[in-house]
Amino acid sequence: MQRYDRLREILRLDPDKDFLAIYRLTATYEFPWDFTRALELALFRTYAVPAIGRLLAETAEFTERAQKRYDDTALLLDAIVEHGFESDTGRTAIRRVNQMHRSYDISDDDMRYVLCTFVVVPARWLDAYGWRTLTHHERRACANYYATLGRHLGIPDIPGSYEEFEATLDAYETAHFGWDEGGREVAESTIGLMASWYPAPLAPAVRGASLALLDEPLLDAFRFERPRPAVRRLVRGALRLRGRAVRLLPPRRTPHYGRQNPEIKGHRHGYDVGELGTFPVPGAGGCPVPRPRRPAGAEAQPPA
Repeated sequence: MQRYDRLREILRLDPDKDFLAIYRLTATYEFPWDFTRALELALFRTYAVPAIGRLLAETAEFTERAQKRYDDTALLLDAIVEHGFESDTGRTAIRRVNQMHRSYDISDDDMRYVLCTFVVVPARWLDAYGWRTLTHHERRACANYYATLGRHLGIPDIPGSYEEFEATLDAYETAHFGWDEGGREVAESTIGLMASWYPAPLAPAVRGASLALLDEPLLDAFRFERPRPAVRRLVRGALRLRGRAVRLLPPRRTPHYGRQNPEIKGHRHGYDVGELGTFPVPGAGGCPVPRPRRPAGAEAQPPA
């Protein structure tokens, strides 16, 4: 195979009908490492929305059980990519995600924003650091993939195109990014988790590199110290250099799924998708009694 043969294969597919096949080729053949890093950053951005960061802190999932929460989130999303929406495994993963979300009072607007990050952040990451950028064809397929996931998760008013996903994300961040102690706590815990994947003496370097990848609105929302300009140039330059090096490599011949990532630490001996995630008990351990999701900013109503 030549370097761009798989892209030619992708461009022969229909992004409105074959979006799962296109997304799978793009995420598991063309950019598996980049998609992993970008989706980590996508989840990190959600902590800067106070309602989301505060809830995650209250559940303690990302502060006391960060590795398990990382593993299970990645594996549930990965199961849908690998097996598809209509497979038994994909349906089980979607059911687990819905069971977890419905245990908390999460607004539809916050859910929609999280969905937007999964569409937009990988595309922007590849614009900056990929061995090539995503084509309009791939962006359209990614938008259709996550729109389908959003419908399975019961999210209303899902954007209809990549451009609408991008506009929705930008507007939501402008309106809602802000300081919350819980959000900062979850962000610090996540950086600590990433540092734990490397030898302990490298922890300060991992933290510095992580902060160097954050934009100004994120740094402001978390009240993080500003990275030194030289560190920012070094980290971002190294990622761009990596992208140019990957462009010279032969294309991947087998898919690389999230379950194969070395960062997944807690399921070395296999796992049951139906057992992943949390099983919160309403009214106990910080888990509120389930209520219907409401628009962001709406007055919370007491349970009937």
